[in-house]
Amino acid sequence: MERETTEFIDKHNLLPINATVLVGVSGGPDSLALLHFLHREQVHRSLNLVALHVDHMFRGAESKNDLEYVQAYCRDAGIAFEGVSIDVTTYQKKHKVSAQVAARECRYAFFEEMMNKYRAEVLALAHHGDDQVETILMRLARGSTMRGYGGMEAKRPYATGSLVRPFLSVTKEQILLYCRRFNLNPRMDPTNEKDTYTRNRIRQYILPFLKDEYHDIHEKFQAFSENLYEDQAYLEELTTREMNKVIKQQRQGYLLMSRGSFLNISKPLQRRGIQLILNYLYKKIPSDLSSVHINNLLRFLEADKPSGVLHFPNKLTISRSYDDCVFTFELTQSIPAYEYDIPIPGVIQLPNGHSLTARIHNGKYDKKETDIFLVDESKVRFPIRVRTRRPGDKIQLKGMKGHKKVKDIFIDEKVPLEKRDAWPVVEDSNGTILWLPKLKKSAYELHTHKLRYVILYYK
Repeated sequence: MERETTEFIDKHNLLPINATVLVGVSGGPDSLALLHFLHREQVHRSLNLVALHVDHMFRGAESKNDLEYVQAYCRDAGIAFEGVSIDVTTYQKKHKVSAQVAARECRYAFFEEMMNKYRAEVLALAHHGDDQVETILMRLARGSTMRGYGGMEAKRPYATGSLVRPFLSVTKEQILLYCRRFNLNPRMDPTNEKDTYTRNRIRQYILPFLKDEYHDIHEKFQAFSENLYEDQAYLEELTTREMNKVIKQQRQGYLLMSRGSFLNISKPLQRRGIQLILNYLYKKIPSDLSSVHINNLLRFLEADKPSGVLHFPNKLTISRSYDDCVFTFELTQSIPAYEYDIPIPGVIQLPNGHSLTARIHNGKYDKKETDIFLVDESKVRFPIRVRTRRPGDKIQLKGMKGHKKVKDIFIDEKVPLEKRDAWPVVEDSNGTILWLPKLKKSAYELHTHKLRYVILYYK
């Protein structure tokens, strides 16, 4: 086992020379064997070892005895020790998560605290080859991301350095033999034998069958993991390059992307692109976010409907309006209905952040942009007003017989849903709609220039 572990450590550069290495030690066979192994490597690699133990307080006095056991082992071996007792049950109830999730979150919070305290380069954990098989099987069955299907990484960035798993190349059986050979007397956690947990059932019923059929199954799964992570790293680089063309705006808690540009990306990169967005927004992916959410989002983006909304864990809202797709944790604040008389001359600041200016103009004016409207005083009754839309609004467009619904214009012009209620509608005192700034002008705009007339500007 020592040779395989040493080769694995060197292959993945898990233990730099002169590194401060923190070791998560529960007192069980795996972690105790890892601490013993690294202690033997200490002089050869010039390591500064610190053992970390978390008492989750699940088993009362028995849990406390585990902490005292690890502390005593470290004292006898001359290894620095840091231990803590955490009321995980209270944490679990407060955060409404499972006992396993609560224990993991508390444990890793302590590990990160210790990494910062010691400015450590390495946190070493004792996950082994059998654990890797179990993890990948669970994720394949439950559903995950492509990165998730790769199982546990041998090395990944963590806190002030890296989290490493030196035992991924060996099996549980090898670790137990190692403990017997060096007369280690690890503590045994009875909860590891209960079949109430999915992982334990895989360990007791599925893994033995696979190992009987393929004695080196852990090596095959580890090779699969490493190959997948290599492919994933390359594809993520391509995805980042493509997503830079898709994302239109981004800030903390908010991202706007072009749906059309996204759908033009090749299928293998689309799923990864969504994952990059979620990683950016969440920082820490919620445990209840799964491949089901990703699949629903991809179908949502591919659907022919011009608009819609999806709700993701932790109040992430994804809304679609034509080509725009917005990911946000921000609460959308609707702009209340408004109505103002337009002073001539004068300026009105509108609630949507734009302004409407009225000026008196003399002489010819050739510009025909949709953000300018020339008022035909012979057809319009003053005062002129600006307001938000109302049900049944219609406008008589230039060169068109009859009227067109404002609602249909918003649809034709692909105005996002969230902007329609705040969009300005300019009318005269008779209620005749004259102008939808930036969109459409009515037949009531001035055609032949007079010496003196009113111009409206929307900015």
